[in-house]
Amino acid sequence: MTSTAQPNLDPYVSKAENNNASPHEKIKDLHEIIKSVEIGMLTTRASNGQMHSRAMAPTALQSDTQTSLIFFANNASQKFDEIENDAHVNVSFNNAKTTSWASYAGIAKISQDKELIKRHWHTGLSAWFGDLKDGVHKGDENDPRVAIIEVIPDEIRYWIATKGTVGRALETGIHAVTGGVSVPGELRTITSAEIQLTQGLHRK
Repeated sequence: MTSTAQPNLDPYVSKAENNNASPHEKIKDLHEIIKSVEIGMLTTRASNGQMHSRAMAPTALQSDTQTSLIFFANNASQKFDEIENDAHVNVSFNNAKTTSWASYAGIAKISQDKELIKRHWHTGLSAWFGDLKDGVHKGDENDPRVAIIEVIPDEIRYWIATKGTVGRALETGIHAVTGGVSVPGELRTITSAEIQLTQGLHRK
């Protein structure tokens, strides 16, 4: 979505936006951010309008064209009620060391498809469910509490740093004195059209 803000009043964004990167390049750099952070914040909306976020670890990326995110979660948790109330969600990632970040805006889909669960399951996930010792809720891939939340984005925006810590500090210092705008990175958008194309490639 193109911003309606006045560029002359927001020189930071105007200078940082890179609309020339190819979809392949944008997804490649997005994946680097996700891999470097590992944990994202999934935000959902309750029926009273309140928004709640919690830390979630997505499963490993399965393809170099993948734009969706897949999370394992306990379907007895509050977030499932909120997703059923409003499937629109946001997932954000932030690398405090590099200042790179990513924000996914999209739709959450809930699934208990056994093949999908089996494909992404690993034994370390059991610790998040626990064995209730009732013979049913064992905390394994067959536990009825185990569900997948797949976030299919409508739009992805991210910032990727193009300078290291020293370079960022120098640029900020210089522009603070000169009145310029420090932009030690690029702001990119993966559009809905690009996402739809890559989703098709990923699902083949």
